[in-house]
Order: sequence, then structure tokens, then C-alpha cells
Amino acid sequence: MALKLLVVMALTIGFTGCSKKGSTKGGSSATGWKINDKKGGFQFNDKFKKQETPPGMISVEGGTFTMGKVQDDVMHDWNNTPSQQHVQSFFMDETEVTNKMYAEYLFWVKTVFPPTEENYKNIYNGAIPDTLVWRNRLGYNETMTNNYLRHPAYADYPVVGVNWIQAVEFSKWRTDRVNENILEREGYLKKDNKVKLGTDVKAESSFSTEAYINSPSKSFGGNEEIVLKKEMGGGRRQAADTAKNVYAQRSSGLILPEYRLPTEAEWEYAAVALVGNREYNIYKGQKKYPWNGQYTRSSKRQYRGDQLANFKQGKGDYGGIAGWSDDGADITNKVKSYAPNDFGLYDMAGNVAEWVQDVYRPLVDDEANDFNYFRGNVYTKNKIGEDGTAELVTSDNITYDTLSNGRIMARNFPGQIAQVPVDENETYLRTQFSTSDNRNYRDGDRQSTRYFKFGGSEEENAEGGEEKFRMYESPKHKISTVVDSTNTEKKMLKQFDKSDKRTSLVDDNVRVYKGGSWRDRAYWLDPASRRYFPQDMATDYIGFRCAMSKVGPKSNKKTPRGNVKK
Repeated sequence: MALKLLVVMALTIGFTGCSKKGSTKGGSSATGWKINDKKGGFQFNDKFKKQETPPGMISVEGGTFTMGKVQDDVMHDWNNTPSQQHVQSFFMDETEVTNKMYAEYLFWVKTVFPPTEENYKNIYNGAIPDTLVWRNRLGYNETMTNNYLRHPAYADYPVVGVNWIQAVEFSKWRTDRVNENILEREGYLKKDNKVKLGTDVKAESSFSTEAYINSPSKSFGGNEEIVLKKEMGGGRRQAADTAKNVYAQRSSGLILPEYRLPTEAEWEYAAVALVGNREYNIYKGQKKYPWNGQYTRSSKRQYRGDQLANFKQGKGDYGGIAGWSDDGADITNKVKSYAPNDFGLYDMAGNVAEWVQDVYRPLVDDEANDFNYFRGNVYTKNKIGEDGTAELVTSDNITYDTLSNGRIMARNFPGQIAQVPVDENETYLRTQFSTSDNRNYRDGDRQSTRYFKFGGSEEENAEGGEEKFRMYESPKHKISTVVDSTNTEKKMLKQFDKSDKRTSLVDDNVRVYKGGSWRDRAYWLDPASRRYFPQDMATDYIGFRCAMSKVGPKSNKKTPRGNVKK
């Protein structure tokens, strides 16, 4: 009997003394305090599983690839030397942004910021694509000039005539509209408010994602009937009349990251889609096009001989002979008209070339960075007002930029948070960045010129100054505003740079565009090919698609390959 008692006591001590961790059920692993208590305290979304797939997008799992040309450089640009790069997982639009998608943007802008009002007329005018890109001195293209953007026959064709700046502004607008829809769906915003444009949603009371995150109570002009709270610890999609206590934040896991243009590295990685050539953790060779093989025609029996993309097949040949096996288009074509690549993305070669985020430079500096490579970072921060809170843009302090071609565009919209460059408070003693504008880092800055002398200042004070010693001798067109003799009317004065000493078109305002278009020969269908164009100009062959960073794990697989879940 005594022996049995000793055995029971030993087992009891063993079970209590060998516990590896304390009980944290429903509480914090740090403090043991209850999380998501309806009475208050720390609130956190413990039920978050993964980022939802944004509307119109495809998940692209990141990885390593060889960025740059792998075929002969027939143009002899030597601007895409191969380098190994790694990109994180991200989402990308399944198709190029279409006329219908862009028309929805124009409708919203025109309704919320009526161009009939003096304060807002340049917002809508600045967003409209340049339809005159279709005109040609020796060609009749007025049909496209008048119909391509608006006519339903072209609704699902990629939008063109959009400059890089307009593409960026569309992406910002899309971010806000998608997050506005999500927050309404989850009970944080009044239902159906988003469709009441011009009534509940006006210029001073529109939704901005960053403004909501920083100051939810100020969204929609501080209208508490629209901006709702939810009960602490409550379930999803609670009724508006019971909502209370908390706003949605980043920690809620509902608000998506921003829509944006893809970086050049992301775009090229997504286009080439080497995942289709993978065996275990090794790529089986490179790809010349977004599809397998060395030819532009399909080898599948059902579609044998059909072109796999929309491009110019030769001089005067934009679509082949009528009724024959060609690419089926003479200008652009309806999206999804050709097979997708191995990531499920359409038209990553042909149809229209596409803007990417990067500022153009002849070389990709893989020695400086080989992870999420991108040239073009200009860091900003929220402008803080005298009351110590983020300052919102109003109709009285909208900032407009006059582009080099004379076009006027709004830099920010009412309801957004005003931005200013970062200063020494953010850069002091940092090793990874030291200035707000990093477009010229290791290329194009004063240190990169042949005139630079370390520790010297004579070149700064020399005659000609910055103009004489700048890295790239690109043209400098000037736009100025003059007032007539009566001081009543302003006139825009355009000064074209007629200098014969310019040696380059490259500067900090030219952006990379990727992929071939309906106007290009097959050479440009190679995802590694790269060209550049001024960011404030548009063409009839450059469009764009959006990307979005993916938060959380690289892969959606439950466990990485080779690892055993314990």
C-alpha cells in the first residue's frame, strides 16, 4: 500500500513539475493578461489566417531569378547585364488595367471633384488619358482618338495614353476604394455610403486609407454616422447599431497594403514565370518569352501556328492576312485573348508595354542590393499640424504640379494626409539611407561625376554650378506662368530647351517600361528587355498593371518543402 502511494505521488510531482509552459489560454504569452477582453485592454486579431487576394489580382510566390538579358542584344544597348536577384512574394493584376477600369476612376474623380468648380477643375483634367496619342502625321487614326477610351467596344482593351504619374495616381485611388469596400463589408463604415457620390461622399469628406489609419474620427469629414466602431472582442460583420468602442487598424488584419506599380524586378520575375521550368529547387534553363520555347507561335495541335501574343510581325504587318493564322489584332486586343503564363498572368508580352516604378539607369546595381531591387525611393512622412496631429489636405491647400509638357496635375486630393520629405530625425545615424530622395544613389549624384573631389567645394561654386556638373545632360524644358499687363489673366509660358549640347535623354524623371506592345517586333517580347520614357508623357502603346506586396509567409503551403511540422 505504501509502495502504491509513493508511485502516485511521484507521478503527480512529475506531471506538475515537468510542464514546459504556463497556461496562456485566452491570454498574452508575455503577461498572461486577457486579450480582446470586452471590458477593454489590448485588442488584437488572433484569428487572422492570411491576406485576402485583392480584386483582379493573382498571387505570385517570390523567389530567386536571373534578371537581365539572356539572349543576343541586337539593339546593343547593354543596359540589362544579367544579375541574380530575389523578390518577395506579391500580388499582380491578372490583366492590364482596362478602359472600363480606368473609366470607373474617371467617374469617381469627376463626381467627387466636379471640374465645374475652380478648385477642382485640374484634378479631373489631369486624370484624363491623352487620346491624341493615336494621331499620326501620315495616318488616319481618328476612330481611336474619338472612341478608344469611352466606346464599349474597347471596354476590355488595355488603357493607353496614360503617363506614369497618372498610373501612380490611379493606383492610390484603387487602394482607397478597395479598403473602403472592405471596411464597409466588415461593419466599420456605413453600408452603401460609397455609392452616394456627391451627397455623403464629397471632396472634403472622401475616404483615404492612410488618413483613416492615422485619424479614423476625421474620415469623411468627421461624420460619425459614416465612420463606425465595433464592439471589443466582437465577431465579424456586426450590425451597425451595435458597433462601438474600436476602429479598424493595421492590427485588425483587414486593411490591405497599397496598390502600386510593380518594380522592374517584380515585373520581369512575374513575366518570365520560371516556375514552369522548375524541378525541385532548380530552374531547368532560361526562357526567351513568357511561354516555353524559342518561337512566337503555338505548337499545340489545337492551336498550332497561332501567335501567342499581340505584336508587330514585320514592316507593315500588324496582324497578318485577313482570315489567316495571325495574332488576331492590328492595334491592341481585348485582355485574355492569349494564353496566360505559368503564373496565370495575361499579356506579359505584347498588347501594350507597361510602366514599372523604377527610374531608368543603364545598369542595375546588383552590387548595392540583390533583394527587392528598386531605384526610385523618395521617402516622405506625414505632415504634422500645429495641433500635433496629421494634417489633411483640403480644397484650399491642394498642391498642383505643372509638368514639362504643360499639363497640370494634382499631387494630392482633399481628405489625404499631406506629405513632406523625411529629415535628419529619420536619417540620423542610419546606415541604409541618409536622404529623402534616393533616385541618384551611386549613380547620377555629384559623387558619381568625373568632376567630384572628395572634401572639395570648388565645383559647387564654379561658373555653371549644378547645370555644368550634373551627371546626365538631358534637356531641361521650362514652364512658367506670367500675368498680363492688367494683372487679371495668367498665361502659361513654355520654353523648349533648344540647346545642342545635350548628350542624353536620361534624368531622374524617366521611367522604365517593360514588355513588347502591338507596335513592337518580337525582340521586345523578351521580359528582360528594358526601355525608358519621360514619366509625364504618354503613348498609344504603353499601359500598366498594378501590384501589391504580400504580407506574411512567402508561400501559402502549410509547411516549407523538406521541413517536418512538429
